[in-house]
Amino acid sequence: MKILVIGPSWVGDMVMSQSLYKILKSHHPNAIIDVMAPAWCRPILACMPEINEAIAIPLGHGKLDIGLRRRLGLQLKFKQYDQAIVLPGSWKSALIPWFAGIPKRTGWRGEMRYGLLNDIRTLDEQALPLMVQRYMALAFDRGLVTSANLLLDPLLMPSLVVDKTSTQKTLESFGLDVGRPTLAVCPGAEFGFAKCWPDYHYAKVAESVIEQGWQVLVFGSDKDQSISEAIVGSLPPIHQTWCINLAGKTRLGQAVEILSQCRAAISNDSGLMHVAAAIGLPLVALYGPTSPEFTPPLSDKAKVLRLMTGYLKIRKGDSAEGYHQSLIDITPDMALEALYERVGLSKVVEM
Repeated sequence: MKILVIGPSWVGDMVMSQSLYKILKSHHPNAIIDVMAPAWCRPILACMPEINEAIAIPLGHGKLDIGLRRRLGLQLKFKQYDQAIVLPGSWKSALIPWFAGIPKRTGWRGEMRYGLLNDIRTLDEQALPLMVQRYMALAFDRGLVTSANLLLDPLLMPSLVVDKTSTQKTLESFGLDVGRPTLAVCPGAEFGFAKCWPDYHYAKVAESVIEQGWQVLVFGSDKDQSISEAIVGSLPPIHQTWCINLAGKTRLGQAVEILSQCRAAISNDSGLMHVAAAIGLPLVALYGPTSPEFTPPLSDKAKVLRLMTGYLKIRKGDSAEGYHQSLIDITPDMALEALYERVGLSKVVEM
């Protein structure tokens, strides 16, 4: 059986999609699963042993370009897929499998995709409250999923696998020594400060663990450099040696490899938070207006801290000039207590 999955376009969503591939493999052990997604996804997909091939889609996020989608679909015809599973809910995301003439095209109804999808599902949000459950449900025939409990097997949760040889080369290329206990700090978020824990709180946590013999690695993209620099710059000079800013310096695959060598992580709701959960790090996940009831870190080693209730939709650029009050109110002491509990220590032992 050959299956093409049209994957999501965000880091966290791509990590969560691994649960779908795992359940497909449990149903069809010999299935060949290819994933079509933006090229940046390849380092994440390379860590998923269930995937046969990552097929890059050369389109920017949100772009239609029907002509290119038609050409891509026609190019896929020779692969003779038996089924396509479309994870995004947009109309355009269903075009390529339709142009490819894939016999069974599965997905949620989304933006009125009748015709483009011929195995179309209507979502019951109460039965499937988590995004990962909605992905996994598409592995079942229509009508067979009646309870969210069916989808919560820990063995089906994301679990990224990194190459040890490549990881060692990456550590050497950045001159990193993880002989000391290492805390990964992931302070950025794609949608701006509204999802971010304040830099001054992160700095207090970094100072505390460094005093206890740890080192800190700060991760993020180019857009996260200002908040990352603020964290390092707030530390006493004697501690700055043990807080290394990697924001904007690593490619995604390198960040995954380095994260895999850390002892624990602390992060707000972001793609790297989901990566940290999927590689099995003890994790403190800090939530504000976004909801852990929809996209939680999928790990029994994660501890979620959230003081507000309900869900406030965050769009790119919201609260660009300031942090959300519910995240400000999560104190460094709260985060440190959760961190020490996650790593199994009442106090971090000094090296």
